[in-house]
Amino acid sequence: MDYLESLLDTLKSWLKKLLELLGGTEPTPELEPIPIPVRDRQ
Repeated sequence: MDYLESLLDTLKSWLKKLLELLGGTEPTPELEPIPIPVRDRQ
């Protein structure tokens, strides 16, 4: 029984990766640049 559960978990992870690659419902969020304060030396 453990073998079947392991196999199902593996299949679930493969399907999730495949759906992500094909533009599934869980797209990876784009990283937003963090603003860095800059002091002007005048």
